[in-house]
Amino acid sequence: MSAAPPLPVLVPPLATAGLAGIGGRLRSRDEDFAVEELPAYAPAGEGEHVWVWIEKRDLTTPVAAARLAAAAGVPVRDVGWAGMKDRHAVTRQWLSLPPPARPEQVAGLDDGGLRVLAVTRHRHKLRTGHLAGNRFALVVRDLAAPAAAAAQARATLAALAAGAPNWYAEQRFGRDGDNAQRGLALIRAGGRGGAPRQRRFLVSALQSYLFNRWLAARLDDGLLAVVLAGDVLQKRASGGLFTSTDPDTDGARLAAGELAITGPMFGASMRAPPDGSPAHAREAALLAELDLGPATFHAVRAIAPGTRRQATVLLGEPAVEVVAGAADAIRVAFTLPAGAYATAVMREVMKPAAEPPEAASAEPADDAPAGARDDAPAGARDDDPDPAPAPLADGHAV
Repeated sequence: MSAAPPLPVLVPPLATAGLAGIGGRLRSRDEDFAVEELPAYAPAGEGEHVWVWIEKRDLTTPVAAARLAAAAGVPVRDVGWAGMKDRHAVTRQWLSLPPPARPEQVAGLDDGGLRVLAVTRHRHKLRTGHLAGNRFALVVRDLAAPAAAAAQARATLAALAAGAPNWYAEQRFGRDGDNAQRGLALIRAGGRGGAPRQRRFLVSALQSYLFNRWLAARLDDGLLAVVLAGDVLQKRASGGLFTSTDPDTDGARLAAGELAITGPMFGASMRAPPDGSPAHAREAALLAELDLGPATFHAVRAIAPGTRRQATVLLGEPAVEVVAGAADAIRVAFTLPAGAYATAVMREVMKPAAEPPEAASAEPADDAPAGARDDAPAGARDDDPDPAPAPLADGHAV
């Protein structure tokens, strides 16, 4: 790949900069980072696919899938899951096993970090993106005054009630922080070089970096919750997209929680604001700063067609408590829609004194790739390489 000028370093601004952080240390041990998947629909209890509700610790989702596949005697490539979950955590999620797997082959399995909690059947394979979100329970330790920290954490979560910035967290950009830079080099080389899966991953890291730059500019300019003419908006209830022609009316709906402003995940098929609109000018200026344009992504349209991503996400069921029996810890809990990063929320709560800058590019979370189709749910998660269409209640894909 040809060398590309370095992307500007980005440290995402804080939406709650006026509030104190609690400091402390997150993820001191696996059990301090608990994640429970919220399924998009319940298994039917009948059908040829075996669905397995698991708890895993210090395991990636693919490793857990491989162990289940071995126990059931089925190919691991046919095991389904809605999203990958963190390795260094205690997580619960559904996986599906194809026929001829039988429930009794995996029921009660307890295998070094993997426990099967429930087994049932369903008519279809579980596919990427078929989840409503995730419930997080995160313990922050090394706090000098836990009760005061809990009160401050509640205040910060309350300040985010209207919407927390939907950043791609630093883990999105690779262990060495250079995935977006490599994605830029790949695009400037005409999309050539490397295996298709790697190319898709690198280009999606670049898309994510550009989205974060767009989001940072909106936040810095006081426009995180202000609708501009031409903004592509999304109905939170249905997921439908439309272009704002009446910012005052749409602004009231935004404030009521009905709508979300969406930002660009640039690609040849991305729905863009209309030419000449203030929203279009901001997106065009972002690309121009890096000597890019809409045509830049044409060469990778097959692997990264582009989409929109919500600028903010709503936190569900926020709760904070002092951890019983611990002299220095609190637990912060909330739900997030699929595609959102809990660590981005905790960055607002903790406000670490020193943090790595986000150069263009780590721990996969559980969304579909940044280049998901324009009709996919905005904010589908990013560590899964294959986007899935939105599910209906019975598990059929739209």
